[in-house]
Amino acid sequence: MSGFAGVGAVSLAGCSGESSAPTDDEETSTAGSNGDDDTINVGMVYATAGLDDKAFNDMAHRGVQQARLDYDISFDYKEPELEEMSTAQRDFAESTDPNYDLICCIGFDHVEGLEQNADEFPEQRFAIVDTVVEKENVASYIFEDQEGSFQMGYLAAQLTTRDFSAGTSSVDSSEATVGFIGGTEIPPVKKFEAGYAAGVDYHDQSVEVLSEYVGDFGDIAGGKRVANRMYDEGADIIYHAAGGTGIGVFQAAQNRDRFALGVDTDQTRSNPRYSDIILASMTKRVDTAVYRSIESIVNDEYQGGSVLPLGIDEDGVETVYGSEIGGEIPQAVKSNLEETRAEIVDGEIGIPSEP
Repeated sequence: MSGFAGVGAVSLAGCSGESSAPTDDEETSTAGSNGDDDTINVGMVYATAGLDDKAFNDMAHRGVQQARLDYDISFDYKEPELEEMSTAQRDFAESTDPNYDLICCIGFDHVEGLEQNADEFPEQRFAIVDTVVEKENVASYIFEDQEGSFQMGYLAAQLTTRDFSAGTSSVDSSEATVGFIGGTEIPPVKKFEAGYAAGVDYHDQSVEVLSEYVGDFGDIAGGKRVANRMYDEGADIIYHAAGGTGIGVFQAAQNRDRFALGVDTDQTRSNPRYSDIILASMTKRVDTAVYRSIESIVNDEYQGGSVLPLGIDEDGVETVYGSEIGGEIPQAVKSNLEETRAEIVDGEIGIPSEP
């Protein structure tokens, strides 16, 4: 376990999974600024939303900042638009003052450019977070989304089968139904569905799971439409893995006085207007992925060509209870989640990655 695990780690207590954008005096440590030729230089290329996204990029930035504190590395970063991804990677790879020991790319939008640049710069070490690029000089860090989603399903199943209310919302335990809404039906998203359904079944196989894909990650109206239908069909709680489409799920939950579960970040903090219906979020520790990629360079343990999974045991995914109503979840339910967490880490619970 890296030293980062104990620094700002998200826990079941409900800490935020996000960071704010850097201030002017902490934006970056200019590469090679300390005059030491042995300084490790890192180039960060963020996803299209840029910094201050309250999500992936801010968490990634927190990871590199922590690495700077722990290892005295130097870093610079770019915030490209989609069409600039490949150029941003190339700029770092071509640099000679300084030479970058690692170029870390955040998100799946980097795949096309990185597949080309990895070939063109075979001596350059790259890392990519949350997707895979099969090149010998690329280390791919992916999240075991099915593990975190299992916990979401187990949480939802426990609550739908008991009398529970929080804020203005409540469950109808006589229905014992929950929902899952995905963006597009692709393998990475199906991992969320598979884990969620497995978590529901782990508690009670009689609980019905309604599943549907909207077909888009930015269709708020579509997410709301599908969620409204699921709530009308008896769903008490809906978990989404649908990006911006999930905002529609939250809107529907408020309209129906039901509950929802967030994803990727603590969505009660990134989307506080919906904190009254979000019970918890399954967070991806992008900061952990970035930190570990840099740590591998520091320790001369870089694993180019490898796919490096980050699950619960590696602080890659975690459950974060909602800032407003998470405290209303019964302690017995939380204790059960702590037990399954330990069992997942110990390998006692096997979780499918396909529905």
